[in-house]
Amino acid sequence: MDDHAPNIPPQVTSAAESLPREAPIRRKIAVGNVGLLLAALALALLVAHWFEARGDRQAIRQELARRLAVIEDQNREARVIAGQAQESLRDVQVKVGVLEDKLAQSQNQQVALEALYQELSRSRDDWSLAEIEQIVLIASQQLQLAGDVRAALIALQTADTRLQRLDKPQLIPLRKVIAKDIERLRALPYVDTVGISVKLDTLVDQVDSLPLGMEVRPMTERAAAAPPAPDESTWQRMLREALTDLKQMVRLRRLDKVEAPLLAPEQAYFARENLKLRLLSARIALLQRDQVAYRADIEAAREWLQRYFDSQSNAVISVLGTLRELGDSPVNIEVPEIAGTLEAVRNYKIARDERAREILPPVETAKPASKGARGR
Repeated sequence: MDDHAPNIPPQVTSAAESLPREAPIRRKIAVGNVGLLLAALALALLVAHWFEARGDRQAIRQELARRLAVIEDQNREARVIAGQAQESLRDVQVKVGVLEDKLAQSQNQQVALEALYQELSRSRDDWSLAEIEQIVLIASQQLQLAGDVRAALIALQTADTRLQRLDKPQLIPLRKVIAKDIERLRALPYVDTVGISVKLDTLVDQVDSLPLGMEVRPMTERAAAAPPAPDESTWQRMLREALTDLKQMVRLRRLDKVEAPLLAPEQAYFARENLKLRLLSARIALLQRDQVAYRADIEAAREWLQRYFDSQSNAVISVLGTLRELGDSPVNIEVPEIAGTLEAVRNYKIARDERAREILPPVETAKPASKGARGR
């Protein structure tokens, strides 16, 4: 230790020694305070920025909510407008459909009017020929289906009258064909199918009133009592009365035919019904023009009448006479065909139409004008 060094108190020496040690600490404290201040400032800025950002987000949310509400209103209005547009479209479609229907109806009416005009524009000869063709066709059907010669004859005579009214030389061959068929029909025997059918129906109605053979009772023959003699004794009178009673007990009859069999009441009912069935079967055979079956049924009905009914009754005799007359009537005749007349009428119509097409020039349809021509 240097003796010449000044004497420094120990407090000063400790203070002097502690100064170099406290300076770094103070600097550190100052630096820490500055850092805290900066951190607080940064925190304050962050908080301020957070509050500002929060306010901005709130404003954005409100703006977004407002815009969404506006968009929702617009969407709602768009839906309403779209619904109205759809309703308007449906109305327009309905109106278009109605217009199309009216157009189709007008077109159909136009076609019908054109067809009617064409029908009305046909000549009188065409109508007459079509009518004559129908008449001849009806006559042919009457002959082939019903065998009604009278109806066919009337139809052909009507057709000939219509041709006569036309008074045209080209119709003479057709009238000749019809005249030949008329003569052939007139030469046929007449079969009154309706009259025979009516007679059969009348006989069927009379069956229930005809007396059966089993219902006939023998006539009681009583011997005329001889007047008693004035001098007749008692035993003679008794003998006479005994002989009279004996004669009444025994009766002798001469039979020229077999007696009708006895029938029970229920069998009598079936006997009448069987006779009705025979007559109805004859009527069916008449309508079918079956001569064999018709005569067989008439003959069976006659035999049935003679066997089970009272042949002495005037009603039965009348019915037997009617059946005999009906059995002799022909119901089936060979009817001629008049298809040749029908074919002649049709051939004449075809030839007439062909001549008309050759004479008349083809009709040219007018072409519609173009759009340019319409504009000019």
